[in-house]
Amino acid sequence: MKIVLTDCATLLSNNDLDLTVFEQFGKVEYNEGVSGKALIDATRDADMILCNKSLINKEVMDNAKKLKYIGLFATGYNNIDTEYAKERGITVCNAGSYSTDAVAQQTFAYILNHYSAIEKYDTLVKQGGWITAPTFSMLRYPTDELAGKTIGIIGFGSIGQKVAKIALAFDMRVLCFTRTKRGAEGVTFVDLDTLLGESDIITAHCPLNEQSKKMFNREAFSKMKKGSYFINTARGGILDEQALADSLNEGHLSGAAIDVLETEPMSKDCPLINAKNITITPHTAWAPLATRQRLMGIVADNISAFLEGKPKNVVNK
Repeated sequence: MKIVLTDCATLLSNNDLDLTVFEQFGKVEYNEGVSGKALIDATRDADMILCNKSLINKEVMDNAKKLKYIGLFATGYNNIDTEYAKERGITVCNAGSYSTDAVAQQTFAYILNHYSAIEKYDTLVKQGGWITAPTFSMLRYPTDELAGKTIGIIGFGSIGQKVAKIALAFDMRVLCFTRTKRGAEGVTFVDLDTLLGESDIITAHCPLNEQSKKMFNREAFSKMKKGSYFINTARGGILDEQALADSLNEGHLSGAAIDVLETEPMSKDCPLINAKNITITPHTAWAPLATRQRLMGIVADNISAFLEGKPKNVVNK
């Protein structure tokens, strides 16, 4: 069996993972990152494709006559034409919940940095500001407590639930908007307008689909409380980037933290690059070493289950 990894470079940091774990299932072909015609050529004889963000569309599948299985090194699967894969009888499996702890952790890293001004004060000290200070304590930048603040969580899958749990530990009020309501102690489920209007912090943890595409647009930002803080670690496509930049530059939001963009890597004309009070990380929330090691195990387990005739984590049933 031929297994093709299409974008290995997206999984590695200084070659810190052993991808040979997949050789137990067949002959593996490793590609750092291929697209377009090169992707079609690389996968033409594949029985299995393992990918992270490679676009596996109808054209790719039509040219891969032997293809039976697509395994994702990701939870999201908007890069796969799942409906066409179903028509072709190709099983598509994702790796749900592997990054729950990591993404929730980074969400609160943004929040704590914003409300405690840690990066600003660290820079001030290293530039000599404390050496020349007239008093023992420099209170140049405003800080605030999280206790008593309202956090609004969009989406209540495993990551949203973990963020809620951490927020409750900080004695925050937790609101949630989700299509699938469920019971959760300490969490109040509300409609979107209520969440936007009452939250001090809004954090997105929803998939990208037709319902969520550009849901954070000019109208949504106008409904947010003045001075609120916006976080997106979900998918770049749920956000109108120009609308966020305008809301920041006009001072309606106190800040934002973004880990994902509609175009990745970032384009030169991305409106967020020079926006005020924004923290941008290059799609790193999912990527601690322990998290990626867990991911490898889930993808390998998915393959084993498929070969045993008992596929799991199937997204195109």
